[in-house]
Amino acid sequence: MVAFVGFFVVVDVLGYVLGSRTTGAWGPAAGLVVRLVLHCSLLLVGRFPFAVAGVMAAGTAAVQLSQLVAPGLLVPAPALTGDPMIIGTSAAAVYTLWARFPRRRATWVLTALLALLATRPWQPTWETVPLGLLTTFGPALLARYFTARAELLANLRERAERAEEEGRAQERARLAAEMHDVVTHRVSLMVLQAGALEVTATDPATRTAAAAIREAGRQALDELREIVGVFGGQREGASPAVGPAAPAADLAELVEASVAAGVPVRLHRSGDDAHVPVSVARTAHRVVQEALTNVHKHAPGGEVCVDVRYTQDVVTVLVENSPPTAPVDPALAASGSGRGLHGLRERVELLGGRLQAGPRSDGGFRVQARLPVVPA
Repeated sequence: MVAFVGFFVVVDVLGYVLGSRTTGAWGPAAGLVVRLVLHCSLLLVGRFPFAVAGVMAAGTAAVQLSQLVAPGLLVPAPALTGDPMIIGTSAAAVYTLWARFPRRRATWVLTALLALLATRPWQPTWETVPLGLLTTFGPALLARYFTARAELLANLRERAERAEEEGRAQERARLAAEMHDVVTHRVSLMVLQAGALEVTATDPATRTAAAAIREAGRQALDELREIVGVFGGQREGASPAVGPAAPAADLAELVEASVAAGVPVRLHRSGDDAHVPVSVARTAHRVVQEALTNVHKHAPGGEVCVDVRYTQDVVTVLVENSPPTAPVDPALAASGSGRGLHGLRERVELLGGRLQAGPRSDGGFRVQARLPVVPA
């Protein structure tokens, strides 16, 4: 718009310099002042479109009236029929009105008024009528075309996003159904067989191993049921419980295991976690677990701070580590799938939470998760 207005201002000034001046009582620059005011008012069309269109209509009417009543007062001699310079700039105001307020009555009224002034039906010529229609109804039609096109693209984009989301929901439900029908059944059998082996085995080592397998299986069953519920793939009725419920994940044991592996970890917890759902607590456990695993792989020797805060509405997990002080083992660093944080972010988002992970300015790394106590 600035370039558009600048072009017409330059043309106005050049016309005045080259001798196109008014000869009326208001002086030789009266026509130039009127045009500059009308053209520069277009700079405000984005904020005050109706006011600018009204100024355009009033200015055009004043110029045409002066040609009839006082020739030379506002129009330089020789006069340009229809004053196309003013009519051309009014096209920008018409376009803005129809692009933003196509259903306003004022838009129709101002457009009709500008079209009337541009075509000059009281003095119709082969120049004024086509040019007037082109500079009023042309921008209106063009604005409606681009507006309709933008609305169509927005609707198509919304439909595509909705279809993609529905496809993801269907895929999650299908995966949940498979886990419910296949994986849960298989793990349940493993737990039952491990329990039978624990009872019948005579070797103490075998009984101990069977008990460990049964305990791990119970935890896996509980987590599978939680994931099935989060994915929206519940079945009618509940799956039969196999043994007692698995114990809640313990962050202290996770930290102690990392300390035993040579990683200095400081754990700080605040608040009461008694009201936290098991699914949220285990997701917080997974966040800490994944962050500590990445420290083992990519930041050996770095110090780690784990801060977990429990409030009534949200659980906040923050894991920060300093830069590595020992050489990184290439084999260990390349042992993962590269999708740990991505999968963790999806798990957090399924509970309505948010995960942020990225490097710190000192070369360390930071992982933070906010988990609502009541999933969104």
